[in-house]
Amino acid sequence: MAQSSNTVWHEQTVSKEQRREKNGHHSFTVWLTGLSGSGKSTIANLLSHELFNRETQVYVLDGDNIRQGLNGDLGFSEEDRVENIRRIGEVSKLFVDSGSVVVTAFISPFRDDRKQVRELLQEKEFIEVYVKCPLEECENRDPKGLYKKARSGQIKNFTGLDSPYEEPDQPEYVLETDKKSPEECTAQLLRYLEDSGYIQKKI
Repeated sequence: MAQSSNTVWHEQTVSKEQRREKNGHHSFTVWLTGLSGSGKSTIANLLSHELFNRETQVYVLDGDNIRQGLNGDLGFSEEDRVENIRRIGEVSKLFVDSGSVVVTAFISPFRDDRKQVRELLQEKEFIEVYVKCPLEECENRDPKGLYKKARSGQIKNFTGLDSPYEEPDQPEYVLETDKKSPEECTAQLLRYLEDSGYIQKKI
């Protein structure tokens, strides 16, 4: 998207590096992507809770919650889905600039959209996590009753049914939520973040 006209970037007095130093940790985005019902929101909140207990400045951006405010004007057409992720990418960048860790839980079905968010951020600031779960299992869980509504025609353009989901080509990490519990998946992800140097190992 083009920049607004008649605006000039104003450099801030306090830098991202200074905020990180004060917070005592690196700042980055953990981008959880996957089908509805795969477990993204549950894992995002479990991860956030663990990081918070480790004195990390962390915040969760959840798809449903964001659509009740910032993105309340968007529907579920392909165009609106693209704009939804574009806005979240920009918000995520602000959190990273603030020296915080942001955990996002969005279906984000299109590879190009996720790639554009990655390109907004610098090296080691974007971690794409594929929350992998077969469609059949997600539909069987159906925690919000959305698959049932989509099957009955009450919801159009539902990802996985009449709208595509493009699996990540090379995500930083894959969580198979049909094989492990949310707690086990969160522990796996924490170990990855520790081993990759994003967070300090718990003593």
